[in-house]
Amino acid sequence: MTNRMRALTLVADRHISLVEMPLPQPPAPGEVQVRIRAVALNHIDVWGYRGMAFAKRTFPLVVGVEASGEIAAVGADVDELEVGDRVVMYGALTCGNCRACREGRDNLCENVKGIMGFHVDGFAREFLNMPARLVMRVPSLIEFRDAACAPIGFATVQHMLFDNARLRPNETVLVHAGGSGIGTAAIKMAKAIGASVITTVGSDEKARQAMQIGADHAINYRAERFEGAVRKLTGKAGVDVVFEHVGADTFNGSLLCLKRGGRLVTCGATSGPTTTFNLMQLFQRQYRIFGSFGASMANIRQSLDKMAQGLLPIVDTEVDISEFAKCLGRLESRDVFGKIVVKF
Repeated sequence: MTNRMRALTLVADRHISLVEMPLPQPPAPGEVQVRIRAVALNHIDVWGYRGMAFAKRTFPLVVGVEASGEIAAVGADVDELEVGDRVVMYGALTCGNCRACREGRDNLCENVKGIMGFHVDGFAREFLNMPARLVMRVPSLIEFRDAACAPIGFATVQHMLFDNARLRPNETVLVHAGGSGIGTAAIKMAKAIGASVITTVGSDEKARQAMQIGADHAINYRAERFEGAVRKLTGKAGVDVVFEHVGADTFNGSLLCLKRGGRLVTCGATSGPTTTFNLMQLFQRQYRIFGSFGASMANIRQSLDKMAQGLLPIVDTEVDISEFAKCLGRLESRDVFGKIVVKF
């Protein structure tokens, strides 16, 4: 067996290189070694690629923030995982000791070392060692490509819709960017509990695709203002929940779409991180706004359970690792419906 492995590394902003690097050492006590099988792409990969890491990092940096694989080796003191188990990994190196981590809220870790593939070396390599506490077994029959979409793509939506916004059956939710990875997941998860779904998309073709996966109404925001369309669709009442992750371009319009006492949950700002809004509108209409980042370990397990029950991610494309940079360009231009998964 060779002592080298392949890895995708960011060597400078917008410059990714496929390289060979040494295999990791055998896992230490409390660690497992994972053979990576699939890496799912997210907009956070695009941010890192552009140089928007918001923290110091060192090049070269192994990319990839979300992945699935199988256990290749187990360190001492690890009892819950075995060689051959199919697994997913948490996407950040959390401390495991602070109050948030002890309570299972790793996405609020007080001493996090960084997001994998963004601040610290990520998953786009053939093997890596991980703390066993950050590795979760995948239920049988879930394919690697689907499991790879659980730690961020599905779990982020689970946390947004159900932990924060508390979406309930028979409520109406507006899902922005319904053709994105988390947008498609939000449509499917909301419909699965019996909610009504309105979504915004950037083309008539994406509108057709969104309706096919369960959206009740799809608004082409390039052809009409989504605020007016939502008011018509709801008889001027507004929606109960807005699933917001676009940012500056849609934030104020999203508030206008809410009914009195409605909830807006946001996890992203792809169109810009800064906006202003009317505080009187906020308190007079009693809106509730939730910031949501990442997910808990429990959210990932809940996502895997949903996949095991047949609620699977929409995968736009499966590609070889050599296509990684090209696919980041597709994400950046929004030329995608669902997730892009890179095969290892």
